[in-house]
Amino acid sequence: RTLDGTRIEMFANLGSVADAEAAVREGAEGCGLLRTEFLFLERETAPTRDEQARDYQAIADVLGDRPMIVRLLDVGGDKPAPYMDLPVEENPALGLRGIRVSLADPQLLEDQVGAILSVRQPCRIMAPMVASLSELEAVRAVVERQGGKAEVGVMIETPAAAISADILATKADFFSIGTNDLTQYTLAMDRGNAAVAAGVDGLHPAVLRLIGATCDGAAKHDTPVGVCGSLAADRLAVPILLGLGVTELSVPPARVAAIKALVGKLDMAKCRAAAIHALALPSAAAVRARITNMLQEIGA
Repeated sequence: RTLDGTRIEMFANLGSVADAEAAVREGAEGCGLLRTEFLFLERETAPTRDEQARDYQAIADVLGDRPMIVRLLDVGGDKPAPYMDLPVEENPALGLRGIRVSLADPQLLEDQVGAILSVRQPCRIMAPMVASLSELEAVRAVVERQGGKAEVGVMIETPAAAISADILATKADFFSIGTNDLTQYTLAMDRGNAAVAAGVDGLHPAVLRLIGATCDGAAKHDTPVGVCGSLAADRLAVPILLGLGVTELSVPPARVAAIKALVGKLDMAKCRAAAIHALALPSAAAVRARITNMLQEIGA
């Protein structure tokens, strides 16, 4: 809780049972992002539904009754899976990746959703790289066809999703902002390109404005918004994220305790004022300087 008592959920990003064990030790309240790629990469064939179910269940058992958000397969781009025979693309970051891969392979999507729904503890299902409502509706249709009751949410990674958040919120149970991809797509800078990587900063006011637009759109339908990208673990970003309306942060297990401690020193009125001010600043550097001063003033 913040100084004024506002409840902020502190989750962890996971990719294995070991990650889950670390998250529990560090005091995480749940899993805000289970990366399922660990099951699909570096192997010759796709995992079966039963294989997936066993691995998801093992992680859920470590978490106990804590919430677990499972991201559907996010491959393509910089995460190839050879057996899927994905095409060689001139610009893979803008090609067949994220939810587009799953929708292009209906059986793969059916198997993964089925495996998630078989977990004894309730899981939430999150679709990556969504750009339109029809993609979310397609995922929800698979869940309903399999008789599942899982919440279905959207990872906000494209500017299209952020700008149309109010439309997506009509059908999404939750949002989680992937600030890494949202930043590179907003700034048109490839975070894997050394020539421009230094400029890929999620505290750029343009990125913050899209995060604000996401929160505003979500609020129209009481859709909760989390952040699972690297900004959630950035102490200079946290006051702004909370001020914009984010109510859940998901960070690497090793950062859980530090970010929880920071949240406990923040006042929401000051966070909202800082966020409004940050949106009007000219650069990420200016934003970082402003928040650095704010944290120094409160001894955080």
